[in-house]
Amino acid sequence: MTDLSAFPITRRWPAAHPDRIQLYSFPTPNGVKVSTALEEMGLPYEAHKVTLADADVKSPEFTSLNPNGKIPALIDPNGPGGAPIGLFESGAILVYLAEKTGNFIGESARERYEILQWVMFQMGGPGPMFGQLGFFWKFAGAKVEDPLPRDRYLGETRRLLGVIEGVLEGRDWIAGPYSIADMALAPWLNALDFYGAKEAVGWEEHPRCVAYLDRFLARPAVQAALNIPPRG
Repeated sequence: MTDLSAFPITRRWPAAHPDRIQLYSFPTPNGVKVSTALEEMGLPYEAHKVTLADADVKSPEFTSLNPNGKIPALIDPNGPGGAPIGLFESGAILVYLAEKTGNFIGESARERYEILQWVMFQMGGPGPMFGQLGFFWKFAGAKVEDPLPRDRYLGETRRLLGVIEGVLEGRDWIAGPYSIADMALAPWLNALDFYGAKEAVGWEEHPRCVAYLDRFLARPAVQAALNIPPRG
């Protein structure tokens, strides 16, 4: 049996199947990225629910795997050279899983770099900008009376939607073929509904984005991933 005892996180979230990838996550946009990849790639894995509460993500066990205290993170018992590896940061995990399986990362070096640039776009743009919009539109930041931060993130979200809308002209997926770039980007587009901000950012004024997200959500692997690990 595979021994994962070197990873302290397994003391709090023990592995029932230590020979499988261990996913520590919650179905936020960043969590859904990785669960989508695992479902799409057909990799055996075991999902552990790590809530966003400090008692979970800031616990010594979790931060032993991700010192930044954010989901998702994973352990692959069959990492490079056959040795277990622990990983955090959703973008890095997507690249790792795609390279491990040889799927959803292009068939040539040129395609690979085009896909990777859109993964990085999501990590630096829609992820943090949409997340801040959610904070100032729906969560605690909505109590701030100064409209400047909310208006800044509304404007930046509209700008980024315009970028995506333009790129999607004549293509179904952001980098050409369906790829980890879509697994990174589309969950953040979906978050605008959760934030209740679609009308505010002019979602319906971006018909290619609307159709793109509909295509993504129609995939069976995505439907499964939206509730992995289950919230309840």
